[in-house]
Amino acid sequence: MWDVESNMTSGLNDVSFTKGRYIIQMKRKYLKMAVAGVMSVSLVACGQAAETSSTEVTTTASAESTKVITNLDQIDNTKWLYNEEDNVYYQIGIQYCENPADLNYETLAVYVPGEYMDVTDNGDGTYTCEINYDNTAGSSNYTAATAPIALPVNTPGYAAMDAPTEYDSNFGYGSVSDYTSEGFILVVAGCRGRDAGAPAGVTDLKAAIRYIRYNDGNIAGNMERVFTLGMSGGGAQSALLGITGDSALYDAYLEEIGAVMGVSDAVMGSQAWCPITNLDSADAAYEWNMGNTRSDLTDEEQEISDALTAYYADYINALGLTDEDGNVLTLEESEDGRYQAGSYYEYIKEVIETSLNNFLADTEFPYDSDSSSQGGGMGGMGGPGGGRGDFDSENAPEDFDKADFGGEKDAAAKPEDGETDYTAIDDISRKETSSGVTISGTYETVQDYIDALNANGTWVEYDEETNTATITSIADFTAAVKTVSKDLGAFDQLDGGQGENTLFGYGDGEGAHFDAELAKILEEIGSDYAADYAEDLTKTDSVGNTVDVRLNMYSPMYYLLSDSEGYQSSSVAQYFRINSGLWQSDTAISTEANLALALENYSEDIDVDFTTVWGMQHTTAERTGDSTTNFIEWVNECLVNQ
Repeated sequence: MWDVESNMTSGLNDVSFTKGRYIIQMKRKYLKMAVAGVMSVSLVACGQAAETSSTEVTTTASAESTKVITNLDQIDNTKWLYNEEDNVYYQIGIQYCENPADLNYETLAVYVPGEYMDVTDNGDGTYTCEINYDNTAGSSNYTAATAPIALPVNTPGYAAMDAPTEYDSNFGYGSVSDYTSEGFILVVAGCRGRDAGAPAGVTDLKAAIRYIRYNDGNIAGNMERVFTLGMSGGGAQSALLGITGDSALYDAYLEEIGAVMGVSDAVMGSQAWCPITNLDSADAAYEWNMGNTRSDLTDEEQEISDALTAYYADYINALGLTDEDGNVLTLEESEDGRYQAGSYYEYIKEVIETSLNNFLADTEFPYDSDSSSQGGGMGGMGGPGGGRGDFDSENAPEDFDKADFGGEKDAAAKPEDGETDYTAIDDISRKETSSGVTISGTYETVQDYIDALNANGTWVEYDEETNTATITSIADFTAAVKTVSKDLGAFDQLDGGQGENTLFGYGDGEGAHFDAELAKILEEIGSDYAADYAEDLTKTDSVGNTVDVRLNMYSPMYYLLSDSEGYQSSSVAQYFRINSGLWQSDTAISTEANLALALENYSEDIDVDFTTVWGMQHTTAERTGDSTTNFIEWVNECLVNQ
């Protein structure tokens, strides 16, 4: 077991810890601190909490170094099980925190390629294993010292992820052998869901990463090469793990469950398919992008939609996001009053057109839309399957709710109060909801497909000679293939009934409001909903935080924007792969686009692979191929020059 020395108590911003190859460097708020406590030095198999013995420890905060704080033992290498068919050694049910809130979730499983083990059969179905650093595995010839570690996040709708109870428990993204046959270490960690309230899910996953890293040198795998992957709410939490590494905002929550302290929870890379994220601006983004397709709103509801749309323009104009040429992206008011003009608008329009033209380049005609995951009209959860990677909702976690699959909010940060007089907005035109177009069956030629898109009116213009297309406007695009599927207050619903409302509740499974800008709008227009929002925004959780703190913890932009309080307060991953099903109505098109832009603006050293997939909805969207295979190939490419 590692030496134990304390430093992680309230008042410390950061920690500096060195173990093997992995280094954590952080600042401290105070120059000195003395801590005395009771620490465990006894050993318990498979990471269970140990018995205690008395040890007094003292540290000086200016020393700029610390050691691990935990009463958990490392993984017991005499307890490995073996799957002969896949040649995989594994352990299940490893407790990764000392004071778990729920052991149905807060354990993990580790799966290791057999090539990385020298083995002694214990004669009772278990094996004693030592690391073999000479053998290689997979097409990239990884060794036990270089092998990446994959951590899947299967939490659609921010649901809980059950901890594995058997060898190949479903974790949403392929099978164990998909990863281990390529030389990966696979770690599948359960985590609490939205019913426990944010930040429980990400906190648990951080604790699991810390526990695995605590086993550096004890188990195979390169602890600097942790890659997360997830879709929808899982994509959001995968992205958050990539962006919030070592954020001090999580310390109190990690301490609450007895996570290993003094060890980093930063990761090297993050894969996010259709992440429902940026929840601090999600309601406004949804109205700006798709509010034009709403109909039958009351006067008050229309006023709210209009105000959110106007706020989104203020929000974007305050971000200072730039494109690859350094041009600042802004929104301008348009004739319809919905801010469908400006450089930001043109950027998003180009994202749509690029996605369409990629589809035309990738697709061979005749084209069977039903077999390629593109059919089904609007409002679906992805197509019927095939080669382009749909999420398997039937095998989702037990508390997965299909009705709010991906039903989260999208967010970022807000401009200063008082920038918009919401009571003065009365010029935003109302549009009837488009029924959208239906893409189904086989299209013999590209023109046949274009004609189907234009069934309700021309909005796609096609050049046969160059096999490229343009669209008339974002509004026409949304009316045709991306109409609203959520009520007003898409993520912080007016009645508090969305999945994200539960996410920002207080651990009782009940919903609570969290959108301060929407609360402000409701107050200014004298809405009856205003009081409920105001009450929820002042509540505190188990560690004394109001919802704005927890919202920041779940908002990537809080950590990425230069004028944000959270800027450069975390260790951001080096690699991101962000894939979006462009036709989904679960979130605005700007959700993933803003995330990719903010990451690219944050540092030129961050590699961002951002792809929007034409015709796909809320799914593990891929232009071509299988999502699991593509993820593994992406990780291999990231590590080629490492």
